[in-house]
Amino acid sequence: MTHLNWFKSRQWEKGDVVEDKSLSESHKSIAVPRSFSFWRKMLAFSGPGYLVAVGYMDPGNWATDLAGGAKYGYALLFVVLVSSIFAMLLQYLSAKLGIVTGRDLAQICRDKFGKRVSIFLWLMAEVMIVACDLAEVIGSAIALNLLFKIPLGLGVVITACDVFILLLLQNKGFRYLEALVITLIGTILVAFTFELIFSRPDVSALFGGFVPTVTLFTNREMLYIAVGILGATVMPHNLYLHSALVQTRAYEETEEGKKEALKFSAIDSSFALSLAFYINAAILIVSAATFYTRGLTNVFEISQAYKLLSPLLGASAASILFALALLASGQNSTVTGTLAGQIIMEGFLHFKIAPWLRRMITRLLAIIPAIVTIFIFGVGSLTRLLVLSQVVLSLQLPFAVFPLIYFTGKKEYLGNFANNKLMSILAWLVATIIVVLNICLLFLLIKS
Repeated sequence: MTHLNWFKSRQWEKGDVVEDKSLSESHKSIAVPRSFSFWRKMLAFSGPGYLVAVGYMDPGNWATDLAGGAKYGYALLFVVLVSSIFAMLLQYLSAKLGIVTGRDLAQICRDKFGKRVSIFLWLMAEVMIVACDLAEVIGSAIALNLLFKIPLGLGVVITACDVFILLLLQNKGFRYLEALVITLIGTILVAFTFELIFSRPDVSALFGGFVPTVTLFTNREMLYIAVGILGATVMPHNLYLHSALVQTRAYEETEEGKKEALKFSAIDSSFALSLAFYINAAILIVSAATFYTRGLTNVFEISQAYKLLSPLLGASAASILFALALLASGQNSTVTGTLAGQIIMEGFLHFKIAPWLRRMITRLLAIIPAIVTIFIFGVGSLTRLLVLSQVVLSLQLPFAVFPLIYFTGKKEYLGNFANNKLMSILAWLVATIIVVLNICLLFLLIKS
């Protein structure tokens, strides 16, 4: 039995043959004819990487990057860089898994591990989705408040309505969804390029921030933010998402066709994640140059940053651009959160519900803690809740990373595409670093 036939024959229960497809409504829906030139093929394969990159620049990143820049200057740029490199490696493995096997990560976990383990992993994945969606809800609500003076509680409720925009675009075709995402990424990119220009950072200190320091592992607060940045940058649900998104392309089901698909997918995701790195680094740099250098080390709230940017930088557009980029970030992340939730539920449970219902359930689970937090602790606590959501994401990473590395390293599943020795070592090293950082964080939190 070949490694590909193994997946088709794997059963949860006797007689139950699994034949489901990832994102069945969009599966192999985008043609990639053999006659296409290199550049036309690259354009055809471009898209999934940007949907994945969205998760690496969501409002959760804003909270952790702003806090890190204001409190520690440029010192945590090293964490942003390393997290981005980790992301590129893991997303490459995720794409490879989907392209070679024709199964997404959730489906393969269900096929291999059986019901009990799959249900446990599904529950952990749902925690990831809710934590991510919580960041989107809070970020969008804060942006609506800053731009249009809409009360935060009402803004949180309004965010539930974005499901209808998403469903409309999904019905029009997957390319429309990708076009929206790329447009919103462009908005964020332009906004923070101007913010960098306005903030005039110290270039030598900036580059010095890419050198690691021992303090990172001994300072509890610094480590807490660092792990938050890691959780906000390496998004666990994206590992499930990417393995499904690459299957929207109708590449040839041959070894050569899969090699070509993997090559173009790697270009797509690496370029998109490079943009995400630029945006994350820009947020931290602007925060460091604007607040840390002026001794304003306690700027943890996004609303604080919005109010201070224009007067401190002497540019009236600085605050508006900041809020517009935040709104674009929150709406962009809505797309990937919805798709990832659908993939995870269908993959682990082999259970489908209407996309609008799935979206509403996920959003309600995120809205409730946000409303409760506003009611009990006040609006000032929302940014701290954002940072906490990113730490939760980081703690969930091993449940997605370990299975991904395990499957991509086995010839039984990927044949000639299985990770070579060097790739396996690098992948497990990344996983180990992630776990060690999380253990350090938990130890420091308990000790305090």
